[in-house]
Amino acid sequence: MATAYHNLSEYDASAIPSTENMRFGIVVSEWNPDVTERLLAGAYETLQKHGVTPDQIEIQHVPGSFELVFGAKLLAEKCAVDAVIVLGAVVRGGTPHFDYVCQGVTQGVTQLNISQSIPVIFGLLTTDTMQQALDRAGGIHGNKGDEAAITAIKMVHLKRSI
Repeated sequence: MATAYHNLSEYDASAIPSTENMRFGIVVSEWNPDVTERLLAGAYETLQKHGVTPDQIEIQHVPGSFELVFGAKLLAEKCAVDAVIVLGAVVRGGTPHFDYVCQGVTQGVTQLNISQSIPVIFGLLTTDTMQQALDRAGGIHGNKGDEAAITAIKMVHLKRSI
């Protein structure tokens, strides 16, 4: 569903599974920090709201969105986490760079979900303008970080229940 029709921060809190003994990794891009730090705050606060303690959250920063995939791979392999959340923001510019980065990260996260034994959650904003990114990082459309955290909790629960 398009974000214009759904607030990224709205969910039924009663439908969120227990986070007991869950550990999460978050890898966040340093590029566009006005956006990515808001995404990180949303994810971190949402995990804590659902009972995850700070010592159960491993946060790592990478230079840009393209590096999110390698950062997620490292967290999945080295940090004993149950899920990894990738957070970044790519804003369309005047060159094809936007398309290459978005495709690369999308394909990389997809590949990690196939090759790793834990879920890797896609929290990459791909917007035409900086305002659209801000609107999705705690602005009028909610926070993609919140949505990514809830998705991570639900996917860990799914894995444990099957």
